[in-house]
Amino acid sequence: MDYLFSETLVQKEGELTLRMRVHDKEPIGMALRRFKKLIERSGMQKELRAHQHYEKPSELRRRAKLRKEKAARKARAQQQL
Repeated sequence: MDYLFSETLVQKEGELTLRMRVHDKEPIGMALRRFKKLIERSGMQKELRAHQHYEKPSELRRRAKLRKEKAARKARAQQQL
């Protein structure tokens, strides 16, 4: 069964559309693996997880601050080596 999709990312009006071609003789497991990689590369999986539960703006700021502090600590540790 040949679907008329190609492995591309199309962005229109803020939406991200994923398209992938599945060939006639391609095993479904291999197609599924390619699809998972496509989703991971597009960042869609990360976006879906981020929107799975509501996060208060204060929590977003707090996590961003912690990420920034961790990156600064890591950079200082690299400089000391």
